[in-house]
This record gives sequence, C-alpha cells and structure tokens, in this order.
Amino acid sequence: MEKRLEVDIQLIVHATEDLEKIFSAFKETFDVDREDFDMQNLTGHFENPIILLHSKIKKKKAQYFVKKLVASISREQIDTIIEDLENRYDDSTLYMRISKQSLITGQIVLSDKEPVKIKIFTPIYKQADIEATFTRLLTQGTI
Repeated sequence: MEKRLEVDIQLIVHATEDLEKIFSAFKETFDVDREDFDMQNLTGHFENPIILLHSKIKKKKAQYFVKKLVASISREQIDTIIEDLENRYDDSTLYMRISKQSLITGQIVLSDKEPVKIKIFTPIYKQADIEATFTRLLTQGTI
C-alpha cells in the first residue's frame, strides 16, 4: 500500500501575467487542471489586481505530480535540496519553490523569486525517518 501523499500548490498571478498560460503550463507539465485550483481575487499594495491560486491535490494525482516534479528538476538542483534538506521540511511537510516563469516555458527551476510554492505532505511518524523519506522521494519520486 502506498503512503498517503498530498501536494499543496500556491502562487500569485499579477495583472500583467497571462493566467491561461499558467493554467496551460500546469496541465502540460503536471496534469493539474484549471478546475483543481481555487482562485481568490485580491488587491495589491498599489491597488493593482492580483489573483491567488491555490490547489490541494491528493492520492494518485499527487503521486503523479511528485514524480513529474522530481523527474523535471535537474540532478544538481535535487542534490542542492538534499544537502539543505533540514531547512526545507517541517514535521511531515517538504517545502519547495519553483520559478513561475520557467514553468511557463516548460522548465522546472528552483527559485525564490516570484515562486510557485509547493508543499509535499506525507505522514512520517518517526523523526529519524524524515530525511530518509524525503531523500527517497526526491531521488526516486516515490515514498
């Protein structure tokens, strides 16, 4: 039996960005549909319209997302995440940020600038198992 896996995705879309391109990139790269996202219209600091997109995917769709994510990140970036793993998780949740602009062009690049925030959750009951579990997830795409 596969362990439970949930992926939480959050990003901000500015008025100058093409929302359809973002939805298309998620569909093509991760098979995450527009309908999987909740949209919240907000107002920015300078009264500019912004949209907050949020999606929580579970089960097989989450497993597929993680496999595609891990397969799309360069080996060097995976190694960087693993080396800094203790700063990238809290309890049973792994935190990652990827470039929204790179995603639109079909690439997955770690970035803190204008990021797509990704949280990957799986129940890990022993503190000692956390790093091994997330290392396996990052190197094999499975838990």
